[in-house]
Amino acid sequence: MSEAVENKNENTDNGRGENAVENKGENQKEQTSGKEQAQDTIYEYGDTDLDDPVRKHRIHLMTIIGEIEGHDVLPATSKTTKYEHVLPRLAELEEDHEIDGLLLLLNTMGGDVESGLAIAEMVASMSKPSVSLVLGGSHSIGVPLAVSTNHSFIVPSGTMVVHPVRLNGLTIGAPQTYDYFQQIQDRITGFVSAHCRISQKRLEELMLNTAMLTKDLGTVLVGEQAVQEGIIDEVGGLHEALDRLHRMIDEKQTQGRP
Repeated sequence: MSEAVENKNENTDNGRGENAVENKGENQKEQTSGKEQAQDTIYEYGDTDLDDPVRKHRIHLMTIIGEIEGHDVLPATSKTTKYEHVLPRLAELEEDHEIDGLLLLLNTMGGDVESGLAIAEMVASMSKPSVSLVLGGSHSIGVPLAVSTNHSFIVPSGTMVVHPVRLNGLTIGAPQTYDYFQQIQDRITGFVSAHCRISQKRLEELMLNTAMLTKDLGTVLVGEQAVQEGIIDEVGGLHEALDRLHRMIDEKQTQGRP
């Protein structure tokens, strides 16, 4: 009788041990799979989620790099940001209740006006707190992208080139063409001035500056200059951008409590 009870207890203990080993193995597989998936997302899109175990915040990191691709596919040798990838991702983030905020890293030469403005409008219309950080540069249509977030930063060596609208391909030399150019430019300057401290008039002055660039119109702003002109909010790096975003998330969560 006692031997049967002992054997039963041994079998129970062995069963528990085997289950624990199996569960541990499954957890390790899930963790490995999750890491591989995150790495694939970084490699494919330059996106990842940042988890803060102390503040209990999850921030989505999104990068805008290279040239912003429009309706035409750019050569495979060019680094590009594809709007057809970014737009649905932003919509997904807006509906994801596990994501608390968005950090937008910018190092772009600009690109397609329609695509850049589409991304900027999407970011500006999000309900989640958002912060942008200009690293190497955010030129041309990268300017609206930089100001589309709730708060913006630029590193001390970061640059922003502000210049008039350009058009590739065949151009018809007619008054209607120049009117269309002006309309596109007004859309850009209107968006920028609505989302930062610079006026539309001052922005147009910077665009049409003839004293700085030898072969083009425009103005190059470096670090603090972008802040002084009212385009960017602060000079800072990754630490400052993340700290500001965490504080914005805390404020929103506090306001949302009953």
